[in-house]
Amino acid sequence: MFERILLATDGSPDAEQALVYTRDLALRDNAQVIVVHAFESVPTYLGDPVEGRVVARHVSAGEEVANAAAAKLREAGVDLSVELLEGPAADAILSVADVRKCDLIVMGSRGHGALASLIVGSVSQRVLTGARAPVLIVKAREEQA
Repeated sequence: MFERILLATDGSPDAEQALVYTRDLALRDNAQVIVVHAFESVPTYLGDPVEGRVVARHVSAGEEVANAAAAKLREAGVDLSVELLEGPAADAILSVADVRKCDLIVMGSRGHGALASLIVGSVSQRVLTGARAPVLIVKAREEQA
């Protein structure tokens, strides 16, 4: 039923549960998975040296999250690729889903950005309203949260 599934991850308990659903769907349908992690842009007013160090930390942390999810999927035998993007998470997820022609987006209902979601709206809500593909929003079980 699904050929290409986008898994948006930030390493949160909800994202970990979304990974389980993604794995099971990908194995059932022999679908490719695209693991996406986005990190916020670093303000340019910090100056080049500081900005470069901050970006490097964001990239390193993002790679750690995305690669951990990818390793779990690979271990199960899932065909996948990883995309690490700078910018607003919802925009990055929607862009990759469109460019890669994903037919399902799977993500956690709440990530690590609880405070930010109160100010600018949740990433999952923005993806849900902007996606062209179906979106599966997963909530972690109580014992995992």
